[in-house]
Amino acid sequence: MIKVSFDSIFKTVLKAVGVLMLLLLAGIFVTLVIDSLPAMKAAGFAFFTGTTWDPVFKEYGSLVFLVGTLLTSFLALAISLPFSLAIAIFLGEYFRSGLVSSFLKSAIELMAGIPSVIFGMWGLFVLVPLVRQVEMQFGVAPYGIGILTASLILAVMIIPYSASISSDVVNLVPADLKEAALSLGATRYEMIKKVVLPSARSGIFAGVLLSLGRAIGETMAVTMVIGNANILPTSIFSPANTMASIIANEFAEATDAVYISCLIEVGLLLMMVTLVISMIGRYIMHRMKI
Repeated sequence: MIKVSFDSIFKTVLKAVGVLMLLLLAGIFVTLVIDSLPAMKAAGFAFFTGTTWDPVFKEYGSLVFLVGTLLTSFLALAISLPFSLAIAIFLGEYFRSGLVSSFLKSAIELMAGIPSVIFGMWGLFVLVPLVRQVEMQFGVAPYGIGILTASLILAVMIIPYSASISSDVVNLVPADLKEAALSLGATRYEMIKKVVLPSARSGIFAGVLLSLGRAIGETMAVTMVIGNANILPTSIFSPANTMASIIANEFAEATDAVYISCLIEVGLLLMMVTLVISMIGRYIMHRMKI
């Protein structure tokens, strides 16, 4: 009886926490919508398709920030994914325990806890000069700052999230499946490729989704190295802006009511993009499990 009572209490608490989180999410969404109404009335649908952001002439178009956000986030994801998978396989298959494993896991946890402003400073003093040299080799304007630099910073920042989850999932693949593959004559590489990765793909994708959400919402590090140019990027070397960086740069100096409302609507757009990507990711995860 006592066990049943504790189980029911625990389930009730979990349900209450879930309802509270849904109410909190709904409250944030409603607040952003209400505060965005002046911008919706002033700019209309052109807010989402316009490419000009000029508060002086009251022209507000957020497409440049949407493109900048998606470019930096997905490019960072593409750069980080091979490293995340390599770390996951290394920790989950080759060094599950021991000094090397403990050191690498501690390093990953430490990287996840470093403030983003530190990554931004490191990017300014280390990555920007290196990217400038690369740009000179390709014959483009040697800004140093831009989409590529921001993506590299983001890639370093999101590796701990996907690598940590992926390594845990790889480690949880049943040993019986691995031993069966090896007993049938498969090499260790073939076993990892055809047994471990397919079995862990849902969890690996969950880690990728978490890291992508982290990249989309990153503010300070990106603001410091992306160039803060309110233009559509023409290449990965171009300076740009993201939805998070434009809010961080201009919200404190915004005085006009419509201007403030437009920045809030950018925040609403950022929230909607994050929710849509999360829903798509969950659908893909569900299909993977099937």
